[in-house]
Amino acid sequence: MSDLKDKSIIITGAAGGIGAAIARALAEDGARIVVADLSEAAATKVANEITAKGGTAIAVPVDVRERPQVRALIDKAVAAFGRLDVLFNNAGVAQTRPFLDITEEDWRFVTDVNALGVLIGMQEAVKTFRKQGGGGKIINTASIAAKQGYEPLAHYCASKFAVVAMTQAAARAFGKEGITANAFCPGVVATDMWKVIDKGFRDSGLTHGENEAFETFAAGAVLGRASRPDDLVGVARFLASSQSDFMTGQSLLVDGGMVFT
Repeated sequence: MSDLKDKSIIITGAAGGIGAAIARALAEDGARIVVADLSEAAATKVANEITAKGGTAIAVPVDVRERPQVRALIDKAVAAFGRLDVLFNNAGVAQTRPFLDITEEDWRFVTDVNALGVLIGMQEAVKTFRKQGGGGKIINTASIAAKQGYEPLAHYCASKFAVVAMTQAAARAFGKEGITANAFCPGVVATDMWKVIDKGFRDSGLTHGENEAFETFAAGAVLGRASRPDDLVGVARFLASSQSDFMTGQSLLVDGGMVFT
């Protein structure tokens, strides 16, 4: 049984996929949810679904690459719910490029969202936690691509390795203030992001059939199937709750057994 009732929780990239699944589940636990996403309309749809079921949620548009927008997001959460307890840095993008075809523009696009966006979110959350007197939880969405490099996803992998590194660094930096930082690492999850990855494989001539890359990668899971967004809810609930209070700097693989470390 989680103890998330009335906790103020921001989830970026919460308009779909893993983020939306977590938002709905934690709202059912009684948490007060800020559904943050680049698309205000999509975020509002998820927030409305939550409130229609008796939960508490607001939608806030945000581009996680822009510090003023992230600062405004956190301030809106505090204004609506009185404080911030947990920040999920979940927003992310993926892009498929053969290694030699990755351009500077490609690199900046992927790493600005996946790495810089996480850095900004963590920094601004810590500032708020300190104003509140200390304590707080940061939970970052990494990936199996934070544990192994995959071609043709080198820049995506680099961005997710960075998420793990920042998670560890923040844990060391702020642990004595009662602020924890952890991450979880999904595998091959049936979301719109993997549709983008799969299309990239086809466009690069590396695969030919629709869902071929998805199915090939998913076949590596020893539990015998691809992940679903709901598969990440349990670890998200644990990391957001007091049950994980004595845990920090960790990156938990939740991938059906694709990567062993």
